Amino acid sequence: MDFADKLAIAELIQAWGVYRDQGKWRELRGTFTPDGHISISWFRGPFDGFVERCRASFASGHGWSRHHLFAPTVKLAGDRAVAETPVVIHVRQSFNGVEVDLTSNSRFLDRMERHDGRWLIAERAAIYERDRLDAVEPSPDFDALFKAANTAPYPEQYRYMAFRLAAAGRTLASVIYRDRGPETADLYARFSGWLAGGTA
Repeated sequence: MDFADKLAIAELIQAWGVYRDQGKWRELRGTFTPDGHISISWFRGPFDGFVERCRASFASGHGWSRHHLFAPTVKLAGDRAVAETPVVIHVRQSFNGVEVDLTSNSRFLDRMERHDGRWLIAERAAIYERDRLDAVEPSPDFDALFKAANTAPYPEQYRYMAFRLAAAGRTLASVIYRDRGPETADLYARFSGWLAGGTA
């Protein structure tokens, strides 16, 4: 059963990316438990709220994004599992009139629960590793934009993502997980304790 469970979990994680990027909101909601929670750079809270924010952004047509998800590492314990999945997130949008591409190397850490024989995500946290900002087409405008960018206040793991969001007037989440951050160590410890039978 371990192989079948791990395969089902991997397929669910891949499906999440497809549904999110293609705007399949009903199907996307179906990847999480009803009380599911998600933590990313720009949102921390109930998964339903995340879906609604994604829907609004998708409808505005102001940006494009893709989540390239790799094979997860899965630890199983009965009807509980923890999965860790490398992900590369690509975002294209106009930034102060300049078309830019943001690339974020990250990973998703998921608490998974089996409900009525089906695996669902109960909690997801994105852990940021490195990012970069590039011009779609090199131009003096992009050079000036990059030269004027004040990225120093942000950790290197999500520096350009945070700068882009702040410059667009969007609020960063209250906690953003990153490599070697103390909050990230606490997150791993909490998930491990839960997998061993503790509370979330």
